[in-house]
Amino acid sequence: MTDSSALDPEDRKIVTLARSTRARNGVPEGAAVRDETGRTYVAGTVALDSLKLSALQTAVAMAVASGAESLEAAAVVTEAESVSAQDLAAVRELGGAGTPVLLAGPDGTVRETVPAG
Repeated sequence: MTDSSALDPEDRKIVTLARSTRARNGVPEGAAVRDETGRTYVAGTVALDSLKLSALQTAVAMAVASGAESLEAAAVVTEAESVSAQDLAAVRELGGAGTPVLLAGPDGTVRETVPAG
């Protein structure tokens, strides 16, 4: 478990944004990513009959659609015990293997930080 108060303020910000989106939208996951310019993209789980995306996949897609060329960091707030391989692949494809992915519980406590690669 990571001490959330020890996080960089920008990392703490994306965890807070992800947590807020999850709570506000009543979805299983909330996520946020920060691009190479410091812009953030926030998303929740998409669960339509015709389209299913995790919150992190959606946040990465939003960054790409907005012209982001790379990612500095990503965060996902979920009850899951780990970040899925598909989520890590999405972050890795845009940000690279070393991009940190913060995994936080519903209370916003960061459980671990894993590299995308």
